[in-house]
Amino acid sequence: MSTTAIILITLVVYKGLLIAIGVWASRRSRTEDDYLIGARALGPWVAGLSYAATSSSAWVLLGFSGFVFLVGVSALWMLPGVWGGYVLVWIIMGRSLRREAAERGHVTLADYLAGDAGEAGKRLIGLISALLTVFCFIFYVAAQLQAAGTAMQTYFGLGVVEAVLLGTGVVLIYALLGGFWAISVTDMIQGAVMAAIAIMAPVAAVIAAGGPGVVFAMLASDHAGHLDTFGGRVGYMAAGFALGLISIGLGTAGQPQLIARVMAVRDDAARRRAFAISLSWAVMVFSGMAILGLAGRTMSLDLAPGDHEQLLFVTIAQLFPPIMGGVVLAALLSAVMSTVDSILLSSAAAISHDARVARVFPGREVLIARIVMAGLCVAAVCLALAAPSDIFTRVLFAWSALGAAFGPIILARVLSWRAPAPAVIAAMLGGFALSVYFNQTDPGPGGLFERLIPWTAPLIILFASRRQSRS
Repeated sequence: MSTTAIILITLVVYKGLLIAIGVWASRRSRTEDDYLIGARALGPWVAGLSYAATSSSAWVLLGFSGFVFLVGVSALWMLPGVWGGYVLVWIIMGRSLRREAAERGHVTLADYLAGDAGEAGKRLIGLISALLTVFCFIFYVAAQLQAAGTAMQTYFGLGVVEAVLLGTGVVLIYALLGGFWAISVTDMIQGAVMAAIAIMAPVAAVIAAGGPGVVFAMLASDHAGHLDTFGGRVGYMAAGFALGLISIGLGTAGQPQLIARVMAVRDDAARRRAFAISLSWAVMVFSGMAILGLAGRTMSLDLAPGDHEQLLFVTIAQLFPPIMGGVVLAALLSAVMSTVDSILLSSAAAISHDARVARVFPGREVLIARIVMAGLCVAAVCLALAAPSDIFTRVLFAWSALGAAFGPIILARVLSWRAPAPAVIAAMLGGFALSVYFNQTDPGPGGLFERLIPWTAPLIILFASRRQSRS
């Protein structure tokens, strides 16, 4: 049997399973609350693994491993920031988020952001947050679809259009059918597949390179026996570079698709267990991809300049038998889908619920959410085909912009800074605008300005306008 046939069979079986889950979950998605937040009944394993898979996606399997391969040891400053983001969301913010969502019936992040605002304020906050969410998520989804298209091209020789459309089709089917339940359960499975790849690939790469000692020696050979932990930078530039990479974790606090998992977990005990599960997964997967990137720098790989995000594919092709090609492609598409499905649902919720489009059609909330989801998927496909960009850069832009727009407001509410609606709106728009500005001008060493300054201004606004909490 040919390699292509083996890969195709593996994928067909895997995707059939995901669609079956969508059919099963459709029976549990009767109301808007069911469809958008799973009736707040997620257990710790589903919540934890689906959160982890959604937060990482192709960004870690392709983007992060490729970034480490390209930059070297200095890229590892990103790891404490990524892991710190899990602590920030699940522990520092998580208790307040879950409790208030349950007590007040919040369905989306925008419901929480609006807090104690009056009806007019809630409408405006919901509309603005919906526009920002959809704008950023279109870029985010396009990056994931580009990753799926690259995988299909690599293994099947498909054209770009056919590859992207095929990679999108299965996602849309089960997401439309089952909503939050289907997405969360499939993401849990996909997280397990991704973890398996993150163990096997780096172990094989280190062995092929000659062992840990050889890898360490080769990485240090150009720097007098020491690892280059700052990429040749010294002084303030070195500190700024490290802090910039660490501050990537701040973006976690403003991601609607991740906050939804915390709001949907069934109780506080489940939240704490979900945190332990998701953080354990993140440590294992990100460490594995970092090791793969470093080992790849010491191996003779057939990688053309600019193809650093193909590291995982090339490593598997050189070191594993054909059947592994199918498993890896399934893992990659799992990573893609674990983010695309959640982002599509969050975007649909932003328009149908936060922008109150569904209220125009009472009793049809789920149908409206499905229509919006399909429309957004079409827009993302068009962007992926028309404006290709590397996965790492595109995802980081969306990640940082949403983090700066929403994260400071969540933190302020957790700290009981009850700011009025105008201050919340100013903080939201200010954080987003500053993030876009520094992204387009000078992001600073390691992206420092793009990630830290857009958080500072909103927090100043919210602190200055705070009023004593009545809770």
